Amino acid sequence: MNTMTVILLVGAIIVLAAVYISWRAGRLDRMHIRLETARAALDAALIHRAAVCMELAASRVLDPATSLVLAAATHEARTAGPDEREHAESDLSRTVRAVMDQERFRERLAEAPGGAALVAELDTAVTKVIYSRRFYNNAVDVTRRAQRRWLARTLRLAGHTDPPSYFEIDDAEPASFAQQA
Repeated sequence: MNTMTVILLVGAIIVLAAVYISWRAGRLDRMHIRLETARAALDAALIHRAAVCMELAASRVLDPATSLVLAAATHEARTAGPDEREHAESDLSRTVRAVMDQERFRERLAEAPGGAALVAELDTAVTKVIYSRRFYNNAVDVTRRAQRRWLARTLRLAGHTDPPSYFEIDDAEPASFAQQA
């Protein structure tokens, strides 16, 4: 083998390695964009659920004590800081389940004008929160796995970013929603 062949071979290997590393870095960047988009969708779903819960609390379909409890849990979820958000959202989920699973609620709902539409909207909002959280946590899982690969760690393709964290809340549907399905 002459020197020109060796130089071309080494050059081709370097170019292929550079292309592969660039592709991996771009892929990791796209994963971070997907993660940010999923987080925005999760935040939007949580805010929509809180808005529907606040509307339900103000609708006079519930008794005053239940309305107050639901409004307080909703307010706490909307104003919670980043460190308390998961806990506050879990509390709101438990409050929604407690409210929706009351027998008195179903009776009052049948009598209230527009009550069925409000509950259908709440059902949709709760379902969106469940799916948005799953989608976000899936994006976190894929991104964390990509960041842990040896090439990404060795060449610091993710920069100095911390690994993304999962968003864990109690988001089970109320039993009354599960019975309707």
